[in-house]
Amino acid sequence: MSKLFWAQIPIEKATAFFYYEAHAETANIIYELKYKNHPEIGSIVGRMLAKEIQPSGFFDGIDGIVPIPLAKKRLRQRGYNQSEEIAQGVSEITGLPIYKKVVRRNSFKGSQTNKGHWDRQENVEHVFELIDAEAVSNRHLLLIDDVVTTGATCIACAKALCQSGTVRISILSLGFAKS
Repeated sequence: MSKLFWAQIPIEKATAFFYYEAHAETANIIYELKYKNHPEIGSIVGRMLAKEIQPSGFFDGIDGIVPIPLAKKRLRQRGYNQSEEIAQGVSEITGLPIYKKVVRRNSFKGSQTNKGHWDRQENVEHVFELIDAEAVSNRHLLLIDDVVTTGATCIACAKALCQSGTVRISILSLGFAKS
């Protein structure tokens, strides 16, 4: 998964809990979390994920967690940010702080779900804005998203965070969609 990010952002490490395949049982977990009003699934699976990978040392050296932000419109529709719910579970196990207000998503140009690689990149280009550079400068940040497909959303968010100066990025997601 980390190969998606090479030469684009200062990536340290990246991993996912499972490979994401449409219509698989694991896909149903994400579907319930995102579209069926079950935010509790995020924190439960976040705790499971953190417990599973913590012995590997994955969280060593990470200063804090940045959940991928949702646009205000999408947040109002859903009522919660699924990445924040996952981050909450990870934080409960690792003790890492969650930085919720360091970067924001200014717009929502539509779901990434049915877009190809280039359309995904274009869809999220310049939609994230750094709002608290001081909080993240010289930090190693863990971006958390629900599913990584092309990496476009994480790359766009990481680029906004990099405007603060020197940051290092690691990425954690529930699912990784192999292409």
